[in-house]
Amino acid sequence: QVQLVESGGGLVQPGGSLRLSCAASGFTFSFSLYAMSWYRQAPGKAREFVALIPTSTGGRADYADSVKGRFTISRDNVRRTVYLQMNILKPEDTAVYYCKARRVGTIDDYWGQGTQVTVSS
Repeated sequence: QVQLVESGGGLVQPGGSLRLSCAASGFTFSFSLYAMSWYRQAPGKAREFVALIPTSTGGRADYADSVKGRFTISRDNVRRTVYLQMNILKPEDTAVYYCKARRVGTIDDYWGQGTQVTVSS
C-alpha cells in the first residue's frame, strides 16, 4: 500500500531553517509520475497549500505567496523522496506539515501523517 512518511519537523527560533523530508513507498507506478506537494495546517485553521513540484517533465515548482522566496521544494526520484527546505522561518509558519502525492492524470491523492513545525523563541 502507498505510504508517505514525513520527517524533519521540530522546534526552531524565528529566522531559523528546517528541512522536511517525505519518503514514499508502495506506489503502483513510478514515483516520477507523481506530482508531489506540501500542505500545512495550523491549529484552528484549514489545511492550506504550501508548495508543489510536478513530475520531471511537468513544468516548474509552485509556491504559496506566503512562502515564496523562503521555501524550496525538491525531489529525488531515485530515493523516492520529496523535500521542503524552509528558511527565514516565522511564527506564522507554525503548523503540521503534510506531504501529498497525486499521479498525473488522476485525482487520487495520498497523504502522509504529518510532521509538526513550531517556530518560537
